[in-house]
Amino acid sequence: MHMSTENDFIDKSSFFYSSLTLNNEFQNFEEFISWFDQKNRDESFVVNEIPFSELDQWYFTENKRSIVHKSGKFFRIEGLHVSTNFGDVKEWEQPIINQPEIGILGILTKVINGVRYFLMQAKMEPGNINILQLSPTVQATKSNFSRVHKGKSPAYLEYFTDSSKSKVLIDQLQTEQGGRFLKKRNRNIVIEVSSTIKLLPEFRWLTLGEIKKLLLIDNFVNMDARSVISTIPLVDDPVIQKLQNESLEVGMEVDQFRLSGFSIELLNSVFKNKGYRTKDEIISWYTSQKVNYEISAKVISLAELNSWTITEQNIFKNNRFFSVIAVQVIAGTREVTSWTQPLIKDLNIGLLGFVLKKINGILHFLVQAKVEPGNIDTIELSPSISCSNLDYLKSNKKVRPCFFEYFDGSREIEILYNALQSEEGGRFYHLQNRNMLVLINEDELNELPSNFIWMTLNQIMDFMKDGMFNIEARSLISSINFTVIDV
Repeated sequence: MHMSTENDFIDKSSFFYSSLTLNNEFQNFEEFISWFDQKNRDESFVVNEIPFSELDQWYFTENKRSIVHKSGKFFRIEGLHVSTNFGDVKEWEQPIINQPEIGILGILTKVINGVRYFLMQAKMEPGNINILQLSPTVQATKSNFSRVHKGKSPAYLEYFTDSSKSKVLIDQLQTEQGGRFLKKRNRNIVIEVSSTIKLLPEFRWLTLGEIKKLLLIDNFVNMDARSVISTIPLVDDPVIQKLQNESLEVGMEVDQFRLSGFSIELLNSVFKNKGYRTKDEIISWYTSQKVNYEISAKVISLAELNSWTITEQNIFKNNRFFSVIAVQVIAGTREVTSWTQPLIKDLNIGLLGFVLKKINGILHFLVQAKVEPGNIDTIELSPSISCSNLDYLKSNKKVRPCFFEYFDGSREIEILYNALQSEEGGRFYHLQNRNMLVLINEDELNELPSNFIWMTLNQIMDFMKDGMFNIEARSLISSINFTVIDV
């Protein structure tokens, strides 16, 4: 069956159509890659690790209790004592980033000649593993857009602070990494504009389909962009109504794009309300998890951290865990062109993965209720597996999390997505996680630990609106693509 865009099947301004099309009237995909590569080569950007004593504007407070900025803004590095009844480790201490400000992660979207585009930025961050990564239109902490650093205001910020200039399509508070941040959230927002936008040198218009294709490339689309992209509806309501009346077939074409069998399974998981669990059952399960699990996270002095050592160069425990370092940054295209700051450093690659399987003919995702020390509400919904230091887990069977065997290459399964993705380079130095989606047989995992549940993609997107899914889950959801694409 061929579905042509000559009829009214798909509105080209829809999110769904933009997630399919690679047709960009401003440049083709190869030209964009060449532009991005050239920006990388042209970028005058240097990051060097320095001793803590060489930090400018940052300092240890009395008795090394915390690392703070002279302004009292931005963020603090503090110690945390944690105790919980969740998981195998019941008590520990660690450094954590305390950044109570709510930042803006925003993408401008515009319908141009009938096609929806998204304004994306080639942005450097000091912790990026490859200098530039594709970022939202605006990516700024409150201290940044309040110009505490006395630098330039972020480009296009006015569209996100003045409602008269734009129309809000998506506006959600979403959390950051609960294992590294203490109760941190950002405003994830998609704004539609109709006026003419002056295109600055670091920005380009892309379709959602192009962004999805870039998500197949290791460390190209940054964490903040992935977070915002995950909130965009996978299928618009008018398209759902039409698709529900269509007989979806493998090889079916939408415009010039071919739908695979997995694409159709994903579509069915979005618009067919036949989940293994009802919404009320999921809410009841989620509530029971919050009742069953507890966590106490008390801020303490960095100097009091058990098993952690503070040196002139870093704060560390051992090679299995992250450390805290200081860096000096020279960056020609940022609001401030040079500065120093602390960063969380972890060269060990982590693993984030969803297990998928069909239940009663509908594709489901295995979702975990997970407790982390920085969570705002004790429990957040997480991927099937979310762990740090993949190499350590491969060589130490006793500490492996549930379902690790579906991701370590020891079983023959269908891998649907597999890419390395960086964590936010403004706070993390070269931190990467392997992001994976794997498909298992229908007769597997019929019995689950109590903190796991099967959910359809429709249910995931519904609960995500309320900020219940963590950044690790959202990173994976952002990668979902309905078309067959070769990179």
